[in-house]
Amino acid sequence: MSDLPLAPLHATGRPLADEVYDVLGAAIRDGTLAPGQNLRDVDVATALGVSRTPVREALQRLERTGMVEVSASRYTRVSQPDPQALIETHEYLVYAVGIGLRMALERCTDDELAQLLVLLDDVVAASESDDAAVLTQASAALYTHVAQTSGNRVYLQVMQEAGLYFQRAVRSWPPHLTDVAERTRTYRELRTAAAARDAAGAERVVREQHGIVVPKPM
Repeated sequence: MSDLPLAPLHATGRPLADEVYDVLGAAIRDGTLAPGQNLRDVDVATALGVSRTPVREALQRLERTGMVEVSASRYTRVSQPDPQALIETHEYLVYAVGIGLRMALERCTDDELAQLLVLLDDVVAASESDDAAVLTQASAALYTHVAQTSGNRVYLQVMQEAGLYFQRAVRSWPPHLTDVAERTRTYRELRTAAAARDAAGAERVVREQHGIVVPKPM
């Protein structure tokens, strides 16, 4: 038996290592598996009802993204977020989503753009209601769509592989714009730029929302 707060996996046809990675990553992101929690491969395998091989593969991937830390022959455990790493992750992610949005607006189909605008409407509504959890979820859905429509396979792969790490980091960030009206205004400005396929304008808004000022073109 295992005392880990994990339920047995139900086969979906995907590679087991991917399934284990998603389950463990989501549990770390949400705090179900807290920092410092030991993750012995045999215990995880028992809790999920799988063999140790896909668990080891998943733990290696989680170590690469910084969600798990490993000391050979000593421990494998959920990592403790590093404050400086969170600052650097925030900076990286703001630049990355801005670039992704720029690529998506330049390349996506009209149908994909229409879906992007629906997702932006959800973000605007979440900001207006001042619900931090819903805003985080709506933003994650928006930028998942952006990555999928960026037309850049390398960008999509990086964002998918590190997505759970980014989501975990985002949960600890205080909003840069705390004034509801001002924050919502910037999201409406972002929607206007997206609807016009103003890729440079949309990228600028994203960065300014997070305190990274980009000079406007002369």
